[in-house]
Amino acid sequence: MNRRDLLKGGIAAAAAGIAMSGCKQSGGGGKGGTLTVGGLPVTCNLTLPIAARARQLAIESGKVTGVGFEFSRYSGWPEIKESLMAGQIQAAYMLAPLVMDLTTKKIPLKIVSLGHRSGAVIMVRADSGYKTFKDLAGKKVAIPSRFAVDFLFLRKMLAKEGMTVADVEISEMAPPDMPAALYANAVDAYCTGEPFGAAAQKAGYAVPLHMTRDEWPNYICCVLTVREELIRDQPEVVQTLVDYVHASGTWLDKAPQNRAKASEIAAARGYFNQDPKIIQFVMENPTDRVTYGDMRMIKSEFDDLMQLEVAAGTLKKEVPF
Repeated sequence: MNRRDLLKGGIAAAAAGIAMSGCKQSGGGGKGGTLTVGGLPVTCNLTLPIAARARQLAIESGKVTGVGFEFSRYSGWPEIKESLMAGQIQAAYMLAPLVMDLTTKKIPLKIVSLGHRSGAVIMVRADSGYKTFKDLAGKKVAIPSRFAVDFLFLRKMLAKEGMTVADVEISEMAPPDMPAALYANAVDAYCTGEPFGAAAQKAGYAVPLHMTRDEWPNYICCVLTVREELIRDQPEVVQTLVDYVHASGTWLDKAPQNRAKASEIAAARGYFNQDPKIIQFVMENPTDRVTYGDMRMIKSEFDDLMQLEVAAGTLKKEVPF
């Protein structure tokens, strides 16, 4: 079978599995065991719980055999990084620049797929009156990490108005804490992946200052990352995971009802443990706030991202694709 056939099969399995999905949750499994894949409860990672659910249902229905995929929820990127470095998990959605940096430290990791397109926002209080980045001069802006592409997005937008990060006060913060921090005026703005922008927007106290969908069409952030020994020892498991992730992305972008179903699945306690209405808000306002249908790994895009990280000082040297 060629890759197109594999993806067709994966799409069919994912679609069949999701179509019959209810609220039952488990980590997947079957005779082949379970591969735990780490991720954050952000819609940039949405393809992961959908892939895990589809795989679980395909195994339970007897349509396929082999390894199931289990979503392991983390609260921040540093925790995922430490788990991957220690070999506590073999696969995870990670920040692309952070993976690049870890490879320079001889950590045996490889990126095998994108996880999404777009999906980052810069939020400010609705009553702040902030319309431009000039308004944020001297203000506190939260980012998930200096290795987050959200930080590069912030740098890009500041540069458009002749500013640098030296003109604002940068604070690193776990994405789930950002909406409450903005509400309490502990920060003046935050830049992160969804649904933590939508949560504050839907609640009525925040508005987007900018979205990546409008400013950075080929935005890359979260990527599916695996340890090299998993590729070496179980390449078929890695290929199946990639196929299910891609199939889930295709399914998500195919129809609005699929996005609604995905919101229900991802919101469950075993996955994101969030209000499904918040995830659905991200899926609809606007519909291309986050997209999943094109997750090709394109060398020129990774090279551009790498050069931006070198310019930001978060990468000390160039990293080959």
